[in-house]
Amino acid sequence: MPVPAEYVRSLHAYELRILLALERLMRRYQWVPLEELKSATKFSESELSYRLGRLLAMDMVRYEKVPYEGYALVFNGYDTLALHTLTRRGTVQALGTLIGVGKESEVYEAMGLGPVVLKFHRVGQRSFQSARLKRGYMPEGGHCPWIFASSNSAKMEYDALKTLHPAVSVPLPIDQNRHVVAMSLIPGVNLSRAALAEPEAVLDEVIRNVREAYRLGIVHGDLSEFNVMVDEGQCWLIDWPQWVETSHPNAGEILARDIANILQYFKRKYGIEYAFDEALARVVE
Repeated sequence: MPVPAEYVRSLHAYELRILLALERLMRRYQWVPLEELKSATKFSESELSYRLGRLLAMDMVRYEKVPYEGYALVFNGYDTLALHTLTRRGTVQALGTLIGVGKESEVYEAMGLGPVVLKFHRVGQRSFQSARLKRGYMPEGGHCPWIFASSNSAKMEYDALKTLHPAVSVPLPIDQNRHVVAMSLIPGVNLSRAALAEPEAVLDEVIRNVREAYRLGIVHGDLSEFNVMVDEGQCWLIDWPQWVETSHPNAGEILARDIANILQYFKRKYGIEYAFDEALARVVE
C-alpha cells in the first residue's frame, strides 16, 4: 500500500532532496553509489547518514552492500514523490481506502476538489520482463529500472484517457505524476462481478465504445470482463496502459482478441450468441 500519510507529512526537506537525487541517479545506476549520493545532495557524511537512516526506517529506500555500497528507491519512496507533487498541485488533499488491486496496479479513493481515484502503477519484478517484451512504452534494451517502467505505464494510460474522453466512456483524466494517475471516480462494479438485468444492451454498449476508441486511433489491448465497469446499464472501459495505435502492425490481432474476450464472456455467463465477424465489422466499419 502507499506510504502512510504521516510519513509524507513528516518528511524533511533534506529527505525529499535525497529521494529526488536517487530518482535522478537511478537513470544511470541500479544501485546509486553512496559517493554519488553525497556529491548530488552536498550533505555532510553525518547528515546524509542520519537522513538515509530515517528513509530506510520508513521503507522509502533500500540499501545494498554488494557489489558496492548503494541505495535505491522502493515503491514507498516513489509514492511519496508522486503524492508530494500531486498535493502541491492541489490535485490531492487526502488519500482514502484501497478499492482495487490488479497485476500491475493499486487503486485508491482520494479527495481533491471532490472524490477522485488514484491509480498507482506498479510494474514490479514479476511483470517487468513481460512488460519489456510486450509493451510499446518499454525500451528495447538498456537500463530501465522499475520506477521508470511504472511511470511510462502511467503516462500511457493518462494519454489514452485524454484522447478518448468524452467520446468513449472512460474515467475523466485529472492529473498524472510519475507512476500515479488521478482520474474521476467511476460508480458500480466490475462486469465480472455484476448480475446484469439487460446483458444484451450492455454488450452492445461495450462494442460501441470499442468502436469509438478505434475511430480515435486506439485499441485497448487488454479488454476483458475485468476491465469494464457497469452501473445500472451504463458501462465504462478502464485500464488502458497496454493500448496500441490502430496503425500498429499487430493492431488487428490485438483488436480481435479484445472483441473475442468480451463475446466469450457474455456467451459463457448469459448465453448470448453474437457473431465475431459481425462485432468486428461493426467496430472497424
